[in-house]
Amino acid sequence: MTDIILAEDHQIVREALRLLLETQPDFHVVAETGDGLDAIALIEKFKPDILIADMMMPGLLGLEVARRTKHISPATKVIVLSMYDAESYVMEALKIGVVGYVLKKCSSQELILAIRQILAGNFYLSPSLNKRALEAYMLRSEESRGDDLYELLTDRERDVFQLAAQGLSAPQIAEKLSLSARTVEMHRGNLMKKLGLKSQTELVMYAVKRGMVE
Repeated sequence: MTDIILAEDHQIVREALRLLLETQPDFHVVAETGDGLDAIALIEKFKPDILIADMMMPGLLGLEVARRTKHISPATKVIVLSMYDAESYVMEALKIGVVGYVLKKCSSQELILAIRQILAGNFYLSPSLNKRALEAYMLRSEESRGDDLYELLTDRERDVFQLAAQGLSAPQIAEKLSLSARTVEMHRGNLMKKLGLKSQTELVMYAVKRGMVE
């Protein structure tokens, strides 16, 4: 039996995905959520075979959930569901070890095919992405290795970064992460220094460049 966690913030989409997956006798949806931070807790608890994560979620974005999944449950294979076929999004997903990138415009059977391919030890990209994404990835992977300042951030700094990039204020971030506003400001100052950013506008533009916000 293949255990699956669904992380998708639109409830109606999440329900449809669960119904789709449960048509397969060997698929079992063990948990679901619409929030990235909640997804981390569920992954720690269930250690699923497959995580299906929406690219854009409140709390933590799908790619950050995928990155952390590699550390807390290395055997879990991550499939990202995305509306976006822009190269920056696909490149970021491949870079952090996502093994499936499926566009939301795909058919239901494509998602099932993606899961089966991944369970067989392969990776899967929606057909319209394959050639462009793979060629770009191979050309850039060696060039960019070791130069990514974002990798210097702690997990908590990443939490603050992503919520700030989504437009949340320090008090809102503090409430979301159960921290004090002062602690949030400390983390924000540290991450801005590490990334060489000087303003909220630069922070947002950095997030856009990496494909982390629209």
